[in-house]
Amino acid sequence: MAGRMVVGSAALAALVRPASAPDPAGGHRLLPVAPELTGLLPNRGLRRGSTIAVATGQPRRSGGTSLVLALLAEASRAGSWCAVVGVPTFGASAAAELGIALDRLALVPHPGPEWATVIAALIDGVDVVVTAVPATVSASVANRLAARARQRGSVLLPYGRWDGADVTLQVVRGAWEGLGPGRGRLRRREVTVSARGRGAAARPKEIKVWLPGDGLTRVIPRSAAGSAGRRRPVLPPTSAPAGTSGSAGTSGSAGTSGSAGTSGSAGTSGSVGGSAPGGGSGPAGASRRGALTLVGPA
Repeated sequence: MAGRMVVGSAALAALVRPASAPDPAGGHRLLPVAPELTGLLPNRGLRRGSTIAVATGQPRRSGGTSLVLALLAEASRAGSWCAVVGVPTFGASAAAELGIALDRLALVPHPGPEWATVIAALIDGVDVVVTAVPATVSASVANRLAARARQRGSVLLPYGRWDGADVTLQVVRGAWEGLGPGRGRLRRREVTVSARGRGAAARPKEIKVWLPGDGLTRVIPRSAAGSAGRRRPVLPPTSAPAGTSGSAGTSGSAGTSGSAGTSGSAGTSGSVGGSAPGGGSGPAGASRRGALTLVGPA
């Protein structure tokens, strides 16, 4: 009997990890982001259970939607399911161009009066939940949703004002490149992104990146950043001239979309009715331009 107890204790000790030892599963609690954006996040990735808000700027077409897409792209490419709620003009085509897998993307353009219920249900089965923040959301509802994300291991990514977020990101400045005297096309945008938050993110940070850059984003070298300061910012046109689709920034990939999305209508790429989320990541090898899951009325 004593021998059995010794063997049992030894087996139990092998299963218990000292508090000072690194968590072998810790890497699974981080969803990847583009390398250029890791410096903005305290864990250099999207930590499961965290709430990372993207604040809207003034004007609302300030590059915030492009930042949201940039945050989603690497996690989606790695196999995570994502959902976007309350953005009826979300540009699915722009999302696909940035690498977001449409067959693992659920859109809920009009959540209706049960917005909080919709978000809570998606938190239970989707890795990253992006939501436009209604003007009427109360602090108690926001706190309950953040607590649910912590419990379920989902990343809640509110787009708008969200008090109590672990990290709040915001595009504070931006200037377009590509236009010359009477000629040229909008090619990309230099943006300055600030980060502030709680705990490890309490110290404010700022970085400058191109949105979009070579592929997704690209950090601006110091020499280029110095010369960019002398470049006159160009506001995006209210109606794009002919032939400016994509590179001219009328789709979300060029970074002109705002919180409500000037990025194009939902479901512009892919067919409606892909497989619904199955409680986590789908197959990593799925096509990025597959079926798009559209929930609710278009």
